[in-house]
Amino acid sequence: MSGDRQGSAGSGPSAPGDEADEGRAAALARVRAVLQAAGVGEEEFQAALAGDVVDLLVADRLLLPTRRRFTAQEVAEATGMAVEVLARFWRALGFPDFGPEERLFGEQDVEAVLTLQELVDLGVTDMASAVGLTRVVGVAMSRVAEAELAATATPLGTAGGDSVEAAARFVEVADRSLPAVARLLEFVWRRHLQAAVRRAMAQRGRQPSGSPELVVGFADMVGFTRLSQQLDEATLATVVNRFETLAHETITALGGRLVKMIGDEAMFVAERPGAGVAVAVRLAELYADDELLSDVRVGLALGPVLAQDGDYFGPVVNLASRIAQLAYPGTVLAADEVRHALVAEQAARDLPAAVGAVLAEVEATPLRPRMVRDVGRVQLWNLHRRGQEAAPSDRRAGRRLDR
Repeated sequence: MSGDRQGSAGSGPSAPGDEADEGRAAALARVRAVLQAAGVGEEEFQAALAGDVVDLLVADRLLLPTRRRFTAQEVAEATGMAVEVLARFWRALGFPDFGPEERLFGEQDVEAVLTLQELVDLGVTDMASAVGLTRVVGVAMSRVAEAELAATATPLGTAGGDSVEAAARFVEVADRSLPAVARLLEFVWRRHLQAAVRRAMAQRGRQPSGSPELVVGFADMVGFTRLSQQLDEATLATVVNRFETLAHETITALGGRLVKMIGDEAMFVAERPGAGVAVAVRLAELYADDELLSDVRVGLALGPVLAQDGDYFGPVVNLASRIAQLAYPGTVLAADEVRHALVAEQAARDLPAAVGAVLAEVEATPLRPRMVRDVGRVQLWNLHRRGQEAAPSDRRAGRRLDR
């Protein structure tokens, strides 16, 4: 009888535990094959398996195929770049300092240093500018990497603590997604570089020397600090995403450029006064009508700015930020220079259709001169749709309170 029971059990359906074991064994086989193709020996694989870090080994080998086997001194000897300079670039990329005996670098790192050294030697850039550019690239790529990881449909952290399952999941998507994302990043970079070169050439034609003159705007979401304290994490993430999405799409669609998001504030620039004003008015309207978000107050200033590393600095930037703080929720305030430049541009009748459609209904209401901190007395104008109040209406304010 005992033998019959054993035979019957063996011929029946697999138990859940058996299926899980079979799935893990299949995943392990796939991961081993990929790692072997990447040059990982059986001894290294078994060590990672014993330490439950197979996922880390897979990530290392698929993302950076070359092994970490050089110290900074060895890289310096191979490239001719001093260790001190190499450390500056490493920090500019966003990585912590390395130890003198630490083997952090592989062949790809050496190739990158040689490429950078070649650009400097050719006079394409100088060392100080190269470090600054590296810093910008490091910050941008860090954000791209974090966003890409967060957007992955099956994140590595959802494998129940099993490094083999996490490694198998990474292997499934990495083979095609990594080359695809690399091609996409290169395409986006080329597109943006083309646009930047065209802007620089056009700016040189209008202003042969000196700093570029731009409309600078700040859109500040009202009450965000208090709002963030009342929302759970998921809802707050939805609010932040909605705020950034509206800002980015509106600014870009009307010919401006989103410079950066600073918490609950968006900074943007526009080369043409009409575009800057159209962006500001539309932002105020869209946030006012959005049931999820609170109002924004927008400040605009115009004048020469210092452009550096994709950001902008100078008195005009400070003035725009100060003006935004003076605005009522849901309104747009602009410095006198913006209003005069807008009138001149409208008189020339040379506006893109989308911008012209917004500006056709915009009027400027003068306000009494205001004292602006660190600037002095400034003449301000309230920019709003014709027939609308300069300050938020009681109806909208009441709706905000109800919500």
